[in-house]
Amino acid sequence: MDKCVYFNDNFFSSGKTDIYNESQEKLGEIDLKSTFGSSLNVENEKGEVVVEGSFPFFSSRWNIKKPDGNELGEVKSSFAFFSKRYHYLTNNAAYEIESPAFSKEYTILDENKAEVATFKKVNGFFQSAAFELKNYSDSLSTEELIAVVMGVNAIEKRNNSSASGGAVT
Repeated sequence: MDKCVYFNDNFFSSGKTDIYNESQEKLGEIDLKSTFGSSLNVENEKGEVVVEGSFPFFSSRWNIKKPDGNELGEVKSSFAFFSKRYHYLTNNAAYEIESPAFSKEYTILDENKAEVATFKKVNGFFQSAAFELKNYSDSLSTEELIAVVMGVNAIEKRNNSSASGGAVT
């Protein structure tokens, strides 16, 4: 898959949504499996599931795995003042995901603080969130990073929902 892709969430977080490159060519799809859950599949252009993402039962961590069940890593929220901070922990490495408090732009850094990817929300006020992802890494696939971005989005939606007293945001 290309190193720069565009994709979006659906308003009710269910159904399929396309993954595009900069030339607006379709590269695959994200299958947002249910309105009532937050699981998804990232599919290639042939419709084959490449990566899965979901919250385990009663967990605030977003798990990412291959279709065969082999776990790739997990995204978790970290406490931070005046910024948004997450960690993506894999078997081989730990990545930090950070963004200034009111920004829609995120940076993914490796253990040496080198930038491995960036993503940003390109809309989302009265419509579902859309993202631009740029992958600079040789060790993380674009499909895996899409699941990471959607995990950060799912954690933020959960946090916003609980902060507003359970209303859907």
